[in-house]
Amino acid sequence: MQVDVLNIKGQKTGRTVELPAEIFGIEPNDHVIYLAVKQYLAAGRQGTHKVKTRAEVQGASRKLHKQKGTGGSRKGNIRNPLYKGGGTIFGPKPHAYDFKLNRKVKDLAKISALSHKAKENAIVIVEDIQLDAPRTKQVVEVMKNLKVADKKTLVILPEYNDNLYLSTRNVPNLDSTLLSDINTYEIMNADVLVLTENTAKIFAENETETVA
Repeated sequence: MQVDVLNIKGQKTGRTVELPAEIFGIEPNDHVIYLAVKQYLAAGRQGTHKVKTRAEVQGASRKLHKQKGTGGSRKGNIRNPLYKGGGTIFGPKPHAYDFKLNRKVKDLAKISALSHKAKENAIVIVEDIQLDAPRTKQVVEVMKNLKVADKKTLVILPEYNDNLYLSTRNVPNLDSTLLSDINTYEIMNADVLVLTENTAKIFAENETETVA
């Protein structure tokens, strides 16, 4: 898959990058994407929900009245779940929601998500953005030139760039991440993926090394 490299003004540079079909051209597996997104969201849940049982609420443990002879129903203590202020039956307890996915499943999910974006022509490759200091206004201008300013955009970088990170973190609908940190949820959550030229070359180089 040949993709043109654009400069920061949104113009073609005359260079292209070959994105490997083994990553960007497979038939996407929607089920593994669902599993990977579900795991990501589940892992983000705190799971700290908690209610008090009848053993934990306040109240005397004495029996309210004798078992027989009162004409009323049988009663235990005031902490009975049937009474106001009593304990809760089968209430939530703290627990983790995360679950395990095999590495091959997670890798297939990421490749499937990238292939989805390639099919939708939602991948833009731009020459490496160089900033000598954090410049939010400049980054916003670059996104406008690339015609992605009105879309939820994920910029994928080959390595950490402090200036670029600080320039993107306050821009609505714009996020940046490292190539080594991308996950299926972030890919699917974005409308457009913006890859720097070096990021795109890493994809191609890794695929060449795998084939060799």
